Amino acid sequence: MASLAINPYSEAVLYTSSSSRDKWDNSANLYSLILSIDALERAYVSQAVSDAQYAPTCTRLLAQAKTSIKLVTGAGVAHPDDPPSVRDLDEFMKLWDLDLPLTSHRLSLGIPATLEHPGGGSSSPSGIPASDRSKNVAETTQAFITLMDALKLNLKAKDQLHPLLGEAVSCWNRSGGGGGEEGQGGQRGKLVGWLITLNQLKASDEIDQDQARQMLFDVEGAYQAWFRSLQGG
Repeated sequence: MASLAINPYSEAVLYTSSSSRDKWDNSANLYSLILSIDALERAYVSQAVSDAQYAPTCTRLLAQAKTSIKLVTGAGVAHPDDPPSVRDLDEFMKLWDLDLPLTSHRLSLGIPATLEHPGGGSSSPSGIPASDRSKNVAETTQAFITLMDALKLNLKAKDQLHPLLGEAVSCWNRSGGGGGEEGQGGQRGKLVGWLITLNQLKASDEIDQDQARQMLFDVEGAYQAWFRSLQGG
């Protein structure tokens, strides 16, 4: 029997098809993004980066990770050289022993910590020009009205509601209203909770009728609380 000739000086081949190579590259990209987000979260918690540095970087990394997750999950194993199949992000992190609670929370939420826990609770933030404050208030009003109109028009899909809700929370934060970290009566926290709920869904998934009704109720309550905070009430 002829022996198998092995050249010890040749480079080991990890995959034999371009499809397998792409899948491994996608997994590697997601892995590196998860580690990058974790490093950023730790730097933010330890005050090694400012809010101005953290927020745009986190937003960009979250957007990249969201796209990468779509490429990795549900791809299946069509070739022996393919990476193991995973159904969602949690399964991917367990597969590669990524025990990173800060990153898991940030990815599940889908927004930077500066929006989840905005600093300062004054309804009249100092250092903001009057023209900018008026612009922020107008943008926040428009964001809330657009979101409420979408719910009243019976829009229920994640890809329809998540961007509108994220914009409302972001505008609220910029406008300076809200009366503290959780907002008046914890209303901001309710909106953040809905962001988490929506972020668990696939883009085409929809909330049910009861959820839509409750979400509209919470958004209307948050809008009223935000408006009262502007008046110092």
